[in-house]
Amino acid sequence: MTHLFEFWKEWFPVLADGFMLSLKVTAVSLLAGIPLGMFLALTVQAKSRLVRYAALFVVEIGRGTPLLILLQFVYFGMPSAGITFTSFVATVIAFTCNAGAYTSEIIRAGFDAVPHGQKEAAASIGLTSWDALRFVVIPQGLQVALPALLGFSVLMLQGTSLCFTISLPEIVSQASSIGSDTFEYMPILILAALFFVSVCVPASFLVSFLERRLSRHTA
Repeated sequence: MTHLFEFWKEWFPVLADGFMLSLKVTAVSLLAGIPLGMFLALTVQAKSRLVRYAALFVVEIGRGTPLLILLQFVYFGMPSAGITFTSFVATVIAFTCNAGAYTSEIIRAGFDAVPHGQKEAAASIGLTSWDALRFVVIPQGLQVALPALLGFSVLMLQGTSLCFTISLPEIVSQASSIGSDTFEYMPILILAALFFVSVCVPASFLVSFLERRLSRHTA
């Protein structure tokens, strides 16, 4: 046991740096992906059939393509077209596309959950369709969608473990390198898992708490 703790103490700073990179990827991708999801959620409900179908096509392609394939395509495939990205930029692009596609459906479900009476009330007091969307539908819809968005954020953080395939030095990549050098795979992978658990488990409890609060307010 003493050897295990000494081993963890030695490599903890390296994994901490890798985990900070995983958190950075998740944060940047969500900051770009959620607005993209909002845009897609709105365009999917557009009156123009052409706009609606184009948005649906983008959403279904984004949801139907595995994240690993997106990563490989952006990092290894795009150079064939003369476009080269660093591993960090390629990761953010792939994760943003994935986040935009999935959060668009989460946000759209939140919009659909807004009671129709709220929309009728907005029209009855003279609000335009745009004002009703800004002041009634979007705020209430995002409140409903918040627990699911937080849950998706946890999945995004866990998904950063795929980035070792394109040489991004995130926590799993660092753990794999340390395991290769020391042949101590189990201890280093357990430590890497503990980093994820320290964030994902509290976040999961927060999601459950928000879902319970929301269900009480909407009951």
